[in-house]
Amino acid sequence: MMRRLSLAIGMALLSGIATAAVPASAPPVTLTPDRPAAPAAASPDARLERGRYLAIAADCMACHTAAGGKPYAGGYAIDSPLGTIYATNITPSKKGGIGHYTEADFARALREGVRADGSHLYPAMPYTSYSQLTDADVGDLYYYFMQAVKPVDEPARQTALPFPFNVRLSMLGWNTLFLDNKRFVPDPAKSAQINRGAYLAEGLAHCSACHTPRNVLMAEIGSQTLAGASLGSWHAPNITSDKVSGIGAWTDAELTAYLKTGHVEGKGQAAGGMAEAIQNSLQFLRDDDVAAIVAWLRTVPPVRAPGQTRAAFSYGSAASEEAALRGMAGSTEHHSMNSGAVLFSGYCASCHSASGAGSTGQAYPALFNNTATGGNTPANLVSAILFGVERKIEGEEHEAFMPRFDQRSYVQPLTDEQIASIANYVLKQYGNPDVSVTPAYVAQARSGGEKPVLARLQPFMLPGGIVGILLLIALLVWLRRRRQRNV
Repeated sequence: MMRRLSLAIGMALLSGIATAAVPASAPPVTLTPDRPAAPAAASPDARLERGRYLAIAADCMACHTAAGGKPYAGGYAIDSPLGTIYATNITPSKKGGIGHYTEADFARALREGVRADGSHLYPAMPYTSYSQLTDADVGDLYYYFMQAVKPVDEPARQTALPFPFNVRLSMLGWNTLFLDNKRFVPDPAKSAQINRGAYLAEGLAHCSACHTPRNVLMAEIGSQTLAGASLGSWHAPNITSDKVSGIGAWTDAELTAYLKTGHVEGKGQAAGGMAEAIQNSLQFLRDDDVAAIVAWLRTVPPVRAPGQTRAAFSYGSAASEEAALRGMAGSTEHHSMNSGAVLFSGYCASCHSASGAGSTGQAYPALFNNTATGGNTPANLVSAILFGVERKIEGEEHEAFMPRFDQRSYVQPLTDEQIASIANYVLKQYGNPDVSVTPAYVAQARSGGEKPVLARLQPFMLPGGIVGILLLIALLVWLRRRRQRNV
């Protein structure tokens, strides 16, 4: 996703060999951290099948495949807060990809963020999580990429961040501070299932890359693990075991359904980067692995958001103002779409119903008892209106879809003021009434969300560096002249 420094991660469905869904009906298996079991219908080469499954669990396809591009050929644009990062070609091509990588080179890139040529990767590639992968799993991944992925000779587009972020050597210092390059060690006090869930979620699925807030230098804040974080315009929610701010009040069945389908009636729906993670990765995990992740989530220490007293999904009920709107505007009146209620009636009610109850079967979800409208931030509500929702689950007849209403909309582009009006109407009518949206907030979301301190300081870094160098030169000249006078 991000997903990654943001990072988050739009994407194509898995294709070719990487798209074969893992059967959910496979018999029980022995769970170990470094050997995801092959399904019952495994290929003759069990190692190849393990590598394929690991690549799905790690969601490699999502970031390394551009929309409409060839699998793993790179070029996907990751809109990080520090600039656009383009994913590399990781096919076994010796011209454009990693065909010249040894297994040791592959392991170093995967777990330390250092390419075969010695240059450093940005942590948009979640090597800080992949560092936990065992040698056996890294070997199986390498074997899969070298033996089963079709080589693509075209190199991916190069990343060109602004100064000083384009100085990749600076990542050496960042890694020294923030990379804990250690392998996963099972907790003997926990069950094999929980250890398996921890290995999947903390390592392969790199959940913390999106759900953990980051410090000024864009590193995860360990004391706030999985407590929720901003991802550009979107917000990755708190998934700790807290019953108010996190997922502690969700049942195992609800968590399982969410991870497999992205939809739980009366709780929430996946959008943005999470929808992509479910569409490309999580829905294909074995049932026992999803159960292991759920079991592990129960053990994550709870983190309560300051001031939050109600769960996000607990807000709202069905209510309609449709009857009161009839006849308010004449048939030839201009600019009649002038309130949140009228805008909601015109652009939202046809799918979500005039009462906000959604459609029969909830293909279009209710707007009450919905984490997007009941949360303590309007980020996901506003982002859903701006950028829409797309989520496709294998076996489901209809794709989850909501059109976008930003400037790229093919339905109707809405202004910042209109979106703010709709959002405020929905929040007051169906969601958390203590949250409000301004046109300025929508404009910020439209442009990628609030920028972190490091990004805001970037324009001043070059002139500041020049001034610093000049001051240093002036100091050296002064010291030299002073020394000469004292001789």
